[in-house]
Amino acid sequence: MATIVLALGGSLLRPEVEERHAWLEELVSIIRDRVLVDDRIGIVVGGGAPAREGIALTRPIVDNEDRLDRIGIAATRLNATMVRESLADAGVMVSGTIPHSINEATMLFDERPVVVMGGTTPGHTTDAVAIRLAIASGAERCIICTNVDRVYDSDPQNDPTAKAHDMLTHEEFQEIVGPAEHTHAGPSGVVDPMGVADATSANLTLCILDGREHSRIKSAIEGEAFHGTIVESEKSK
Repeated sequence: MATIVLALGGSLLRPEVEERHAWLEELVSIIRDRVLVDDRIGIVVGGGAPAREGIALTRPIVDNEDRLDRIGIAATRLNATMVRESLADAGVMVSGTIPHSINEATMLFDERPVVVMGGTTPGHTTDAVAIRLAIASGAERCIICTNVDRVYDSDPQNDPTAKAHDMLTHEEFQEIVGPAEHTHAGPSGVVDPMGVADATSANLTLCILDGREHSRIKSAIEGEAFHGTIVESEKSK
C-alpha cells in the first residue's frame, strides 16, 4: 500500500481543453484502479481560470491580498467538488466532504482511501497544500500535474533557449522557482516556491509532469519512469 498526493492544476479543467470530459473520466479510472490495490490517494485541485477571473474582477475594488486569495480558494473548492463527485459517481470510496485544512484531510484518510480538497487559507497555493498534505500523510511522493511537460530554467514560451530538466535537487529547483514567499493572489508558476521549501525540509520527492497525458500520471503514481521532472535530495539523486 502506498500513499500518493496529486496536485491537479486548475488549467486541466478549463473549458478550452480538448476532450476534458474524457480526461476527467480517464483520471477517475486511474484512481479507481489504484484504490483496488489498496493505495491511498490525496488530490488537491487548483482554481485555474475561475480563480483568476474572479480575482481580476474584484482586484480594482478590493485592496487586500487575503480577501482576493479567498476568492481563489472558493474556486479551488468548486473544482475539487467536481472531481470528488465524479469519483463518487464511479463508485470510488472518496471522502464525503471537501476538507478545509490539512489536519482535516489527514483524518479523513482514516475513513476513505481517497481524499479530495482545494485550497485552505490565504497565502497558501494548492501546490503548497498538496505538498503539505503529502508530508502530513507520510506520502511517498507528491505529483504536480501541470500543463507543461517538464521543469525549465526559464519560461520556454518567452525564451527559446530555455533548458528542460529531467532531474533536479530540491536546492536547484528552489533556485528556479525563486524564494519561498507569497506576494500576490492569482499568478501561478510551475510550482509554488513556498511548497518547494517545505518539500526540501521534509526531503519529499516531487514529480512534475504534463497532467494532460494520463500515461504520465499513471506511471508517476506507480513509481515507474515517466516523461517529466523528478525533484529529490542530493543524496537520493
